[in-house]
Amino acid sequence: MQKLGLKQSLLQKLTPQQIQFIKLLQIPTMSLETRIEQELEENPLLEATLDSPTETSEEENSAEDSFDDNGNDESDVKSNDDDEIDLGDYLRDDDISGYKMQGDGNYSEDEDRETMPIPLQQTFQDSLTNQLGFLRLNEKEDKIAEQLLGSIEEDGYIRRPLSSMADDLAFSQNINATVEDFEKVLAKIQGFEPAGIAARDLRECLLLQLRRKVEEETIIIATKIVENYFDEFTKKHYEKIQKNLTISDELLKEALTQITHLNPKPGDSGSGNRLQTIIPDFILINNDGQLEIHLNSKNAPQLRISNAYSDLMDTYSKSDKKDKKMKEAVFFVKQKLDAAKWFIDAINQRQQTLMKTMQAIVNYQRSYFQEGDETKLRPMILKNIADIIQMDISTVSRVVNSKFVQTDFGIIPLKYFFSEGISTDEGEDASSREVKSILGQLISEEDKHKPLPDDELAKLLNQKGYNIARRTIAKYREKLNIPVARLRKEM
Repeated sequence: MQKLGLKQSLLQKLTPQQIQFIKLLQIPTMSLETRIEQELEENPLLEATLDSPTETSEEENSAEDSFDDNGNDESDVKSNDDDEIDLGDYLRDDDISGYKMQGDGNYSEDEDRETMPIPLQQTFQDSLTNQLGFLRLNEKEDKIAEQLLGSIEEDGYIRRPLSSMADDLAFSQNINATVEDFEKVLAKIQGFEPAGIAARDLRECLLLQLRRKVEEETIIIATKIVENYFDEFTKKHYEKIQKNLTISDELLKEALTQITHLNPKPGDSGSGNRLQTIIPDFILINNDGQLEIHLNSKNAPQLRISNAYSDLMDTYSKSDKKDKKMKEAVFFVKQKLDAAKWFIDAINQRQQTLMKTMQAIVNYQRSYFQEGDETKLRPMILKNIADIIQMDISTVSRVVNSKFVQTDFGIIPLKYFFSEGISTDEGEDASSREVKSILGQLISEEDKHKPLPDDELAKLLNQKGYNIARRTIAKYREKLNIPVARLRKEM
Protein backbone atom coordinates (compact mmCIF):
# COMPACT_ATOMS: atom_id res chain seq x y z
CA MET A 1 0.00 0.00 0.00
CA GLN A 2 1.43 3.34 -1.04
CA LYS A 3 1.57 6.21 1.40
CA LEU A 4 2.15 9.90 0.94
CA GLY A 5 4.40 11.57 3.49
CA LEU A 6 6.90 14.36 4.06
CA LYS A 7 10.49 13.75 5.04
CA GLN A 8 12.98 16.42 6.05
CA SER A 9 16.68 15.80 5.49
CA LEU A 10 19.86 17.84 5.32
CA LEU A 11 21.89 17.37 2.13
CA GLN A 12 25.05 18.99 0.87
CA LYS A 13 25.50 19.22 -2.86
CA LEU A 14 28.43 20.60 -4.81
CA THR A 15 27.75 23.27 -7.40
CA PRO A 16 29.49 23.08 -10.80
CA GLN A 17 31.74 25.93 -9.66
CA GLN A 18 32.79 24.00 -6.54
CA ILE A 19 33.57 20.91 -8.58
CA GLN A 20 35.62 22.98 -11.02
CA PHE A 21 37.63 24.53 -8.17
CA ILE A 22 38.27 21.14 -6.54
CA LYS A 23 39.52 19.66 -9.81
CA LEU A 24 41.81 22.62 -10.48
CA LEU A 25 43.16 22.53 -6.94
CA GLN A 26 44.39 18.97 -7.09
CA ILE A 27 46.13 19.04 -10.47
CA PRO A 28 49.88 19.90 -10.59
CA THR A 29 51.39 22.78 -12.53
CA MET A 30 52.25 20.56 -15.49
CA SER A 31 48.62 19.49 -15.92
CA LEU A 32 47.30 23.01 -15.34
CA GLU A 33 48.63 24.14 -18.71
CA THR A 34 46.72 21.35 -20.47
CA ARG A 35 43.56 22.16 -18.52
CA ILE A 36 43.76 25.85 -19.45
CA GLU A 37 44.31 24.99 -23.11
CA GLN A 38 41.23 22.78 -23.00
CA GLU A 39 39.15 25.61 -21.54
CA LEU A 40 40.48 28.04 -24.16
CA GLU A 41 39.37 25.66 -26.91
CA GLU A 42 35.89 25.21 -25.45
CA ASN A 43 35.17 28.83 -24.51
CA PRO A 44 35.58 31.43 -27.29
CA LEU A 45 35.19 34.28 -24.77
CA LEU A 46 38.28 33.22 -22.84
CA GLU A 47 41.63 34.16 -24.30
CA ALA A 48 45.29 33.99 -23.35
CA THR A 49 47.60 36.96 -23.66
CA LEU A 50 51.29 37.55 -23.28
CA ASP A 51 50.65 41.20 -22.45
CA SER A 52 50.32 42.40 -18.89
CA PRO A 53 46.70 42.17 -17.87
CA THR A 54 44.79 45.34 -17.22
CA GLU A 55 43.96 46.44 -13.72
CA THR A 56 41.18 44.36 -12.27
CA SER A 57 38.24 45.74 -10.43
CA GLU A 58 37.79 44.93 -6.77
CA GLU A 59 34.79 42.76 -7.62
CA GLU A 60 36.67 40.59 -10.13
CA ASN A 61 40.17 40.67 -8.65
CA SER A 62 39.37 38.76 -5.49
CA ALA A 63 38.41 35.14 -5.78
CA GLU A 64 37.40 35.26 -2.15
CA ASP A 65 34.32 37.23 -3.22
CA SER A 66 33.23 34.28 -5.33
CA PHE A 67 34.36 31.28 -3.29
CA ASP A 68 34.71 30.54 0.37
CA ASP A 69 37.57 28.42 1.77
CA ASN A 70 35.91 25.23 0.61
CA GLY A 71 35.25 26.52 -2.90
CA ASN A 72 31.60 27.32 -2.29
CA ASP A 73 30.08 29.67 -4.81
CA GLU A 74 28.74 32.70 -2.96
CA SER A 75 27.77 34.80 -5.97
CA ASP A 76 24.19 35.14 -7.08
CA VAL A 77 24.27 34.08 -10.72
CA LYS A 78 21.11 34.46 -12.73
CA SER A 79 19.78 31.45 -14.55
CA ASN A 80 20.34 31.22 -18.27
CA ASP A 81 16.78 30.08 -18.68
CA ASP A 82 15.25 33.50 -17.85
CA ASP A 83 12.75 34.76 -20.36
CA GLU A 84 14.37 38.19 -20.39
CA ILE A 85 18.10 38.85 -20.49
CA ASP A 86 19.47 41.44 -18.09
CA LEU A 87 22.38 43.03 -19.93
CA GLY A 88 23.35 45.31 -17.09
CA ASP A 89 26.14 43.03 -15.91
CA TYR A 90 27.41 42.42 -19.44
CA LEU A 91 27.50 45.87 -21.06
CA ARG A 92 30.43 47.85 -19.66
CA ASP A 93 32.56 50.66 -20.94
CA ASP A 94 35.65 49.28 -19.18
CA ASP A 95 37.44 46.12 -20.17
CA ILE A 96 36.62 42.95 -18.29
CA SER A 97 40.08 42.10 -17.10
CA GLY A 98 41.64 38.76 -16.41
CA TYR A 99 44.29 37.71 -13.98
CA LYS A 100 48.02 37.38 -13.65
CA MET A 101 49.43 34.24 -12.12
CA GLN A 102 50.42 34.97 -8.55
CA GLY A 103 54.17 35.12 -8.17
CA ASP A 104 54.94 36.13 -11.75
CA GLY A 105 55.70 39.66 -10.68
CA ASN A 106 58.21 38.47 -8.13
CA TYR A 107 60.83 37.80 -10.80
CA SER A 108 62.94 40.57 -12.21
CA GLU A 109 64.53 40.33 -15.62
CA ASP A 110 67.96 40.07 -14.06
CA GLU A 111 67.05 37.23 -11.72
CA ASP A 112 67.59 33.64 -12.77
CA ARG A 113 64.67 31.71 -11.36
CA GLU A 114 64.79 28.80 -13.74
CA THR A 115 63.10 25.61 -12.66
CA MET A 116 64.62 22.22 -13.19
CA PRO A 117 62.15 19.99 -15.03
CA ILE A 118 63.10 16.41 -15.79
CA PRO A 119 63.31 16.26 -19.59
CA LEU A 120 61.44 13.73 -21.64
CA GLN A 121 63.54 11.55 -23.92
CA GLN A 122 62.93 8.64 -26.26
CA THR A 123 60.71 6.12 -24.51
CA PHE A 124 62.10 2.78 -23.38
CA GLN A 125 59.77 0.88 -25.70
CA ASP A 126 60.84 3.07 -28.64
CA SER A 127 64.48 2.20 -27.93
CA LEU A 128 63.72 -1.53 -27.96
CA THR A 129 61.63 -1.19 -31.13
CA ASN A 130 64.48 0.62 -32.86
CA GLN A 131 66.88 -2.18 -31.93
CA LEU A 132 64.38 -4.71 -33.27
CA GLY A 133 64.76 -3.08 -36.69
CA PHE A 134 68.36 -4.32 -36.90
CA LEU A 135 67.32 -7.98 -36.64
CA ARG A 136 66.63 -9.85 -39.82
CA LEU A 137 63.36 -11.50 -38.90
CA ASN A 138 60.73 -13.02 -41.13
CA GLU A 139 57.09 -12.00 -40.82
CA LYS A 140 56.23 -14.66 -38.23
CA GLU A 141 59.29 -13.90 -36.09
CA ASP A 142 58.50 -10.20 -36.31
CA LYS A 143 55.02 -10.78 -34.84
CA ILE A 144 56.54 -12.91 -32.08
CA ALA A 145 59.05 -10.16 -31.32
CA GLU A 146 56.27 -7.56 -31.07
CA GLN A 147 54.44 -9.83 -28.62
CA LEU A 148 57.57 -10.22 -26.50
CA LEU A 149 58.40 -6.50 -26.48
CA GLY A 150 54.86 -5.70 -25.43
CA SER A 151 55.23 -8.06 -22.46
CA ILE A 152 58.39 -6.43 -21.08
CA GLU A 153 57.50 -4.77 -17.77
CA GLU A 154 58.87 -1.49 -16.43
CA ASP A 155 61.77 -3.14 -14.61
CA GLY A 156 62.83 -4.91 -17.81
CA TYR A 157 61.53 -8.42 -17.05
CA ILE A 158 59.17 -10.72 -18.94
CA ARG A 159 57.10 -12.55 -16.36
CA ARG A 160 54.29 -13.75 -18.59
CA PRO A 161 54.62 -17.41 -19.65
CA LEU A 162 55.69 -17.87 -23.26
CA SER A 163 52.91 -20.43 -23.73
CA SER A 164 50.31 -17.76 -22.88
CA MET A 165 51.85 -15.39 -25.43
CA ALA A 166 51.77 -18.13 -28.05
CA ASP A 167 48.05 -18.65 -27.36
CA ASP A 168 47.38 -14.91 -27.66
CA LEU A 169 49.16 -14.78 -31.00
CA ALA A 170 47.12 -17.72 -32.30
CA PHE A 171 43.78 -16.22 -31.22
CA SER A 172 44.43 -12.58 -32.12
CA GLN A 173 46.40 -12.90 -35.36
CA ASN A 174 45.88 -16.54 -36.36
CA ILE A 175 49.62 -17.22 -36.21
CA ASN A 176 50.64 -20.63 -34.91
CA ALA A 177 53.89 -20.37 -32.97
CA THR A 178 55.38 -22.82 -30.50
CA VAL A 179 57.14 -22.04 -27.24
CA GLU A 180 60.38 -23.00 -29.00
CA ASP A 181 59.71 -20.31 -31.63
CA PHE A 182 59.29 -17.76 -28.84
CA GLU A 183 62.49 -18.99 -27.15
CA LYS A 184 64.51 -18.40 -30.33
CA VAL A 185 63.25 -14.83 -30.79
CA LEU A 186 63.59 -14.13 -27.07
CA ALA A 187 67.26 -15.10 -27.18
CA LYS A 188 67.80 -12.43 -29.84
CA ILE A 189 65.92 -9.76 -27.88
CA GLN A 190 67.97 -10.59 -24.79
CA GLY A 191 70.96 -9.34 -26.76
CA PHE A 192 69.49 -5.81 -26.82
CA GLU A 193 70.69 -2.93 -24.69
CA PRO A 194 70.63 -2.59 -21.76
CA ALA A 195 72.22 -5.89 -20.78
CA GLY A 196 69.85 -8.18 -18.89
CA ILE A 197 66.72 -6.94 -20.66
CA ALA A 198 63.83 -9.40 -21.26
CA ALA A 199 65.02 -11.79 -18.54
CA ARG A 200 62.39 -13.97 -16.92
CA ASP A 201 63.84 -13.89 -13.42
CA LEU A 202 66.71 -12.33 -11.48
CA ARG A 203 69.03 -15.28 -12.02
CA GLU A 204 68.64 -15.10 -15.81
CA CYS A 205 69.05 -11.31 -15.70
CA LEU A 206 72.40 -11.56 -13.89
CA LEU A 207 73.62 -14.34 -16.18
CA LEU A 208 72.79 -12.29 -19.30
CA GLN A 209 74.93 -9.45 -17.97
CA LEU A 210 77.83 -11.68 -16.89
CA ARG A 211 77.98 -13.42 -20.28
CA ARG A 212 78.60 -10.07 -21.99
CA LYS A 213 81.70 -9.40 -19.92
CA VAL A 214 85.22 -10.35 -20.93
CA GLU A 215 86.00 -13.90 -19.82
CA GLU A 216 88.43 -13.80 -16.97
CA GLU A 217 88.76 -15.89 -13.84
CA THR A 218 86.62 -13.60 -11.66
CA ILE A 219 83.81 -13.47 -14.22
CA ILE A 220 83.91 -17.25 -14.71
CA ILE A 221 83.60 -17.81 -10.93
CA ALA A 222 80.80 -15.23 -10.70
CA THR A 223 78.93 -16.98 -13.54
CA LYS A 224 79.27 -20.36 -11.80
CA ILE A 225 77.93 -18.89 -8.56
CA VAL A 226 74.82 -17.44 -10.24
CA GLU A 227 74.29 -20.48 -12.45
CA ASN A 228 74.82 -23.25 -9.89
CA TYR A 229 74.66 -21.69 -6.42
CA PHE A 230 72.14 -18.89 -6.79
CA ASP A 231 70.07 -20.02 -3.78
CA GLU A 232 73.17 -20.08 -1.57
CA PHE A 233 74.18 -16.67 -2.91
CA THR A 234 70.83 -15.06 -2.07
CA LYS A 235 70.98 -16.52 1.45
CA LYS A 236 74.65 -15.45 1.81
CA HIS A 237 75.90 -18.96 2.57
CA TYR A 238 79.34 -17.98 1.31
CA GLU A 239 81.20 -20.72 3.17
CA LYS A 240 79.24 -23.40 1.30
CA ILE A 241 79.94 -21.71 -2.06
CA GLN A 242 83.63 -21.40 -1.28
CA LYS A 243 83.87 -25.05 -0.24
CA ASN A 244 82.11 -26.34 -3.37
CA LEU A 245 84.17 -24.20 -5.75
CA THR A 246 87.42 -24.63 -3.77
CA ILE A 247 88.45 -21.01 -4.23
CA SER A 248 90.29 -18.53 -2.02
CA ASP A 249 88.65 -15.85 0.11
CA GLU A 250 90.02 -13.15 -2.16
CA LEU A 251 88.70 -14.72 -5.37
CA LEU A 252 85.29 -15.30 -3.76
CA LYS A 253 85.15 -11.69 -2.64
CA GLU A 254 86.06 -10.41 -6.12
CA ALA A 255 83.41 -12.65 -7.75
CA LEU A 256 80.75 -11.48 -5.30
CA THR A 257 81.72 -7.87 -6.03
CA GLN A 258 81.19 -8.49 -9.74
CA ILE A 259 77.71 -9.90 -9.07
CA THR A 260 76.61 -7.16 -6.68
CA HIS A 261 77.65 -4.49 -9.20
CA LEU A 262 75.23 -5.88 -11.82
CA ASN A 263 71.91 -4.17 -12.45
CA PRO A 264 69.00 -6.20 -11.00
CA LYS A 265 66.45 -4.00 -12.80
CA PRO A 266 67.75 -3.29 -16.32
CA GLY A 267 64.51 -1.57 -17.27
CA ASP A 268 65.32 1.21 -14.81
CA SER A 269 68.10 2.42 -17.11
CA GLY A 270 65.37 3.50 -19.49
CA SER A 271 62.58 4.11 -17.00
CA GLY A 272 63.51 7.74 -16.69
CA ASN A 273 62.20 8.11 -20.22
CA ARG A 274 58.79 6.90 -19.08
CA LEU A 275 58.50 9.16 -16.06
CA GLN A 276 56.29 12.17 -16.34
CA THR A 277 58.12 15.45 -16.58
CA ILE A 278 58.33 17.00 -13.12
CA ILE A 279 57.96 20.75 -12.96
CA PRO A 280 57.94 22.08 -9.39
CA ASP A 281 54.75 23.84 -8.37
CA PHE A 282 56.58 26.01 -5.84
CA ILE A 283 60.04 27.56 -5.76
CA LEU A 284 61.54 28.12 -2.31
CA ILE A 285 64.47 30.55 -2.08
CA ASN A 286 66.58 30.97 1.04
CA ASN A 287 67.60 34.61 0.93
CA ASP A 288 70.09 34.97 3.82
CA GLY A 289 67.81 33.04 6.17
CA GLN A 290 64.62 34.64 4.82
CA LEU A 291 62.51 31.95 3.13
CA GLU A 292 60.68 33.22 0.04
CA ILE A 293 57.97 31.17 -1.64
CA HIS A 294 57.05 31.65 -5.29
CA LEU A 295 54.25 29.88 -7.09
CA ASN A 296 55.68 28.51 -10.31
CA SER A 297 53.20 29.63 -12.94
CA LYS A 298 55.49 30.23 -15.89
CA ASN A 299 53.96 27.41 -17.92
CA ALA A 300 50.43 28.83 -17.51
CA PRO A 301 49.32 31.70 -19.75
CA GLN A 302 47.61 34.84 -18.48
CA LEU A 303 43.88 34.75 -19.04
CA ARG A 304 41.30 37.41 -19.67
CA ILE A 305 37.79 37.68 -21.06
CA SER A 306 37.67 38.65 -24.71
CA ASN A 307 35.95 41.86 -25.85
CA ALA A 308 34.57 40.10 -28.92
CA TYR A 309 31.23 39.60 -27.23
CA SER A 310 30.60 43.32 -26.63
CA ASP A 311 29.55 44.09 -30.23
CA LEU A 312 26.86 41.42 -30.12
CA MET A 313 25.62 42.60 -26.73
CA ASP A 314 25.55 46.22 -27.92
CA THR A 315 23.65 45.30 -31.08
CA TYR A 316 21.13 43.31 -29.07
CA SER A 317 20.55 46.13 -26.56
CA LYS A 318 19.97 48.73 -29.31
CA SER A 319 17.81 46.53 -31.51
CA ASP A 320 14.08 47.14 -31.45
CA LYS A 321 13.35 43.77 -33.00
CA LYS A 322 14.90 40.92 -31.07
CA ASP A 323 14.39 37.79 -33.16
CA LYS A 324 14.81 34.23 -31.88
CA LYS A 325 18.25 33.65 -33.44
CA MET A 326 19.69 36.81 -31.92
CA LYS A 327 18.24 35.96 -28.55
CA GLU A 328 19.76 32.46 -28.71
CA ALA A 329 23.13 33.96 -29.63
CA VAL A 330 23.00 36.33 -26.66
CA PHE A 331 22.07 33.46 -24.34
CA PHE A 332 25.10 31.54 -25.64
CA VAL A 333 27.42 34.51 -25.05
CA LYS A 334 26.02 35.05 -21.57
CA GLN A 335 26.58 31.39 -20.73
CA LYS A 336 30.17 31.40 -21.98
CA LEU A 337 30.87 34.70 -20.23
CA ASP A 338 29.72 33.30 -16.90
CA ALA A 339 31.82 30.17 -17.48
CA ALA A 340 34.90 32.29 -18.25
CA LYS A 341 34.40 34.33 -15.06
CA TRP A 342 34.01 31.19 -12.97
CA PHE A 343 37.12 29.62 -14.49
CA ILE A 344 39.28 32.70 -13.81
CA ASP A 345 37.90 32.95 -10.28
CA ALA A 346 38.63 29.27 -9.68
CA ILE A 347 42.24 29.67 -10.83
CA ASN A 348 42.65 32.73 -8.62
CA GLN A 349 41.31 30.80 -5.66
CA ARG A 350 43.58 27.87 -6.55
CA GLN A 351 46.61 30.17 -6.39
CA GLN A 352 45.59 31.63 -3.05
CA THR A 353 44.93 28.20 -1.53
CA LEU A 354 48.23 26.78 -2.82
CA MET A 355 50.24 29.69 -1.47
CA LYS A 356 48.43 29.70 1.88
CA THR A 357 49.03 25.96 2.33
CA MET A 358 52.68 26.08 1.25
CA GLN A 359 53.37 29.02 3.54
CA ALA A 360 51.92 27.06 6.46
CA ILE A 361 54.11 24.04 5.63
CA VAL A 362 57.24 26.20 5.41
CA ASN A 363 56.46 27.93 8.71
CA TYR A 364 55.82 24.56 10.38
CA GLN A 365 59.01 22.98 9.03
CA ARG A 366 61.16 26.13 9.04
CA SER A 367 64.15 24.41 10.68
CA TYR A 368 64.25 21.82 7.93
CA PHE A 369 63.95 24.34 5.10
CA GLN A 370 66.74 26.43 6.59
CA GLU A 371 69.30 23.60 6.54
CA GLY A 372 67.83 20.67 4.61
CA ASP A 373 68.62 18.35 7.53
CA GLU A 374 66.10 15.49 7.57
CA THR A 375 66.47 15.12 11.33
CA LYS A 376 65.00 18.62 11.74
CA LEU A 377 61.63 17.56 10.30
CA ARG A 378 58.83 17.90 12.84
CA PRO A 379 55.97 15.40 13.03
CA MET A 380 53.23 16.83 10.85
CA ILE A 381 49.88 15.53 9.64
CA LEU A 382 47.29 17.03 7.33
CA LYS A 383 45.18 18.20 10.27
CA ASN A 384 48.05 20.38 11.57
CA ILE A 385 48.09 22.41 8.36
CA ALA A 386 44.29 22.36 8.00
CA ASP A 387 43.96 23.92 11.47
CA ILE A 388 46.51 26.64 10.64
CA ILE A 389 44.92 27.73 7.37
CA GLN A 390 41.40 27.04 8.69
CA MET A 391 40.39 24.82 5.81
CA ASP A 392 39.16 21.27 5.54
CA ILE A 393 41.63 18.37 5.66
CA SER A 394 40.43 17.25 2.22
CA THR A 395 41.46 20.64 0.80
CA VAL A 396 44.99 20.27 2.21
CA SER A 397 45.14 16.73 0.86
CA ARG A 398 44.28 17.97 -2.65
CA VAL A 399 46.96 20.67 -2.44
CA VAL A 400 49.62 18.20 -1.29
CA ASN A 401 48.77 15.52 -3.84
CA SER A 402 51.18 15.40 -6.82
CA LYS A 403 52.76 18.77 -5.95
CA PHE A 404 56.50 19.48 -5.73
CA VAL A 405 58.66 22.25 -4.32
CA GLN A 406 62.07 23.24 -5.66
CA THR A 407 64.55 23.95 -2.87
CA ASP A 408 68.30 24.51 -2.63
CA PHE A 409 68.65 20.79 -1.90
CA GLY A 410 66.47 19.33 -4.63
CA ILE A 411 62.92 18.98 -5.91
CA ILE A 412 60.81 17.40 -3.15
CA PRO A 413 57.18 16.18 -3.14
CA LEU A 414 55.02 17.94 -0.57
CA LYS A 415 53.95 14.58 0.87
CA TYR A 416 57.55 14.13 2.03
CA PHE A 417 57.08 16.70 4.80
CA PHE A 418 54.19 14.82 6.42
CA SER A 419 55.07 12.08 8.89
CA GLU A 420 53.79 10.55 12.10
CA GLY A 421 55.38 11.25 15.46
CA ILE A 422 57.32 9.05 17.91
CA SER A 423 57.61 9.95 21.58
CA THR A 424 61.00 10.66 23.16
CA ASP A 425 62.27 10.51 26.75
CA GLU A 426 61.71 14.28 26.99
CA GLY A 427 58.02 13.79 26.29
CA GLU A 428 58.24 15.42 22.85
CA ASP A 429 57.35 13.94 19.49
CA ALA A 430 60.05 13.19 16.93
CA SER A 431 59.29 12.78 13.25
CA SER A 432 59.35 9.22 11.94
CA ARG A 433 61.59 10.53 9.17
CA GLU A 434 64.07 11.67 11.79
CA VAL A 435 64.05 8.16 13.28
CA LYS A 436 64.46 6.59 9.83
CA SER A 437 67.40 8.88 9.14
CA ILE A 438 69.14 7.88 12.38
CA LEU A 439 68.32 4.21 11.73
CA GLY A 440 69.89 4.40 8.28
CA GLN A 441 72.96 6.05 9.76
CA LEU A 442 73.34 3.33 12.41
CA ILE A 443 73.13 0.61 9.76
CA SER A 444 75.60 2.37 7.46
CA GLU A 445 78.13 2.62 10.31
CA GLU A 446 77.72 -0.95 11.58
CA ASP A 447 80.38 -3.65 11.28
CA LYS A 448 79.40 -5.44 8.06
CA HIS A 449 81.05 -8.62 9.32
CA LYS A 450 78.63 -8.55 12.29
CA PRO A 451 75.58 -6.49 11.23
CA LEU A 452 73.16 -5.35 13.92
CA PRO A 453 69.87 -7.26 14.28
CA ASP A 454 66.62 -5.35 14.80
CA ASP A 455 66.55 -5.80 18.57
CA GLU A 456 70.06 -4.32 18.87
CA LEU A 457 69.06 -1.39 16.68
CA ALA A 458 66.02 -0.82 18.90
CA LYS A 459 68.27 -0.74 21.99
CA LEU A 460 70.60 1.81 20.36
CA LEU A 461 67.67 4.06 19.45
CA ASN A 462 66.25 3.71 22.96
CA GLN A 463 69.63 4.83 24.29
CA LYS A 464 69.35 7.91 22.09
CA GLY A 465 66.01 8.71 23.72
CA TYR A 466 63.59 7.31 21.09
CA ASN A 467 60.90 5.02 22.51
CA ILE A 468 60.62 2.54 19.67
CA ALA A 469 59.87 -1.18 19.54
CA ARG A 470 61.70 -3.85 17.54
CA ARG A 471 58.70 -4.42 15.23
CA THR A 472 58.71 -0.70 14.39
CA ILE A 473 62.41 -0.97 13.55
CA ALA A 474 61.59 -3.80 11.15
CA LYS A 475 58.82 -1.73 9.53
CA TYR A 476 61.08 1.31 9.04
CA ARG A 477 63.94 -0.85 7.77
CA GLU A 478 61.67 -2.38 5.14
CA LYS A 479 60.49 1.08 4.05
CA LEU A 480 64.15 2.06 3.64
CA ASN A 481 64.70 -1.09 1.50
CA ILE A 482 67.33 -2.35 3.96
CA PRO A 483 67.53 -6.16 4.27
CA VAL A 484 67.73 -8.10 7.54
CA ALA A 485 71.07 -8.41 9.34
CA ARG A 486 71.90 -11.81 7.84
CA LEU A 487 71.62 -10.48 4.32
CA ARG A 488 73.73 -7.40 5.15
CA LYS A 489 76.68 -9.56 6.17
CA GLU A 490 79.81 -9.19 4.05
CA MET A 491 82.94 -11.27 3.68
